[in-house]
Amino acid sequence: MNNLRIIFMGTPDFAVASLQALIEANYNIVGVITAPDKHAGRGRKLKQSAIKEYALHQNLNILQPTNLKNPDFLKLLNDLHADLQIVVAFRMLPKDVWNMPKLGTFNLHASLLPEYRGAAPINWAIINGETKTGVTTFFINEKIDTGALLLQKEVEIPSTSTAGELHDVLMKIGSKLIVKTVKLIQSKNYQLIKQSSKETKPAPKLNKENCKIYWNDTLNNIYNKIRGLCPYPSAWTTLINNGDKMEVKIYKTEKIIEKHSLKSGKVVFTKKELKIAVKNGFINILELKIAGKRKMDTKSLLNGFTFNENSKML
Repeated sequence: MNNLRIIFMGTPDFAVASLQALIEANYNIVGVITAPDKHAGRGRKLKQSAIKEYALHQNLNILQPTNLKNPDFLKLLNDLHADLQIVVAFRMLPKDVWNMPKLGTFNLHASLLPEYRGAAPINWAIINGETKTGVTTFFINEKIDTGALLLQKEVEIPSTSTAGELHDVLMKIGSKLIVKTVKLIQSKNYQLIKQSSKETKPAPKLNKENCKIYWNDTLNNIYNKIRGLCPYPSAWTTLINNGDKMEVKIYKTEKIIEKHSLKSGKVVFTKKELKIAVKNGFINILELKIAGKRKMDTKSLLNGFTFNENSKML
């Protein structure tokens, strides 16, 4: 057992791989901090975070504070006498928390900092058509994602990769970088790299507005946006069909480069194919969800859904 006392902070699946890697490397996890259980789903049942589920199976000490500045929580944290804190996909920490351990608190971020600081770096890298990204470990300070860099690992982004696929790749690579970073900190033989203060590409939180498809945009931009939001939270649009307006979520597509004279947003369909006209080509929809229906592939939808000749996407 490694004598280094570590507190791990995280919530979603992305963080589980890192916690698992630390345990498999025999590090001493003295506490796991994660989000409180939340009501979710139609039954409004209490749902545990992915980290809590994993930590329970490992019989780890779990804390679920609602307020990170609460004196009772800070005392519990301090009583764990951690040497090091590790944060993966958690939330912004107050200084009283990140400044507590003697070796500091470091974070794993799913981009090559200083690019794509913010809540959704994986999505925005694909939305913006990047061909490479990566993972970074850095010491936390007062501002979000601006602390001194420890290690980075670069990853290529395939031209057809979705955010979900890239998420899984970075999750595995990030977990290895976490262990490597802990070893580096233990050795005390490292040089911190100050982040550039130059303006960089941001990765803001995703919302209804920035997930909307604008069909007047370019073929590449639309294609990248859809794959950059697949499978979650998904790109969306409004379908006008037979006088009805309905919201459509689009998950998987192909891009077709082809000259035509159709208006952007025009729906072109056959018995097996559903295409949307855009500048210099078409977006061929492979998987989608129309409001009130289940998510399905295009062929299945066309078996029971009728488009008319004037159908369009707005």
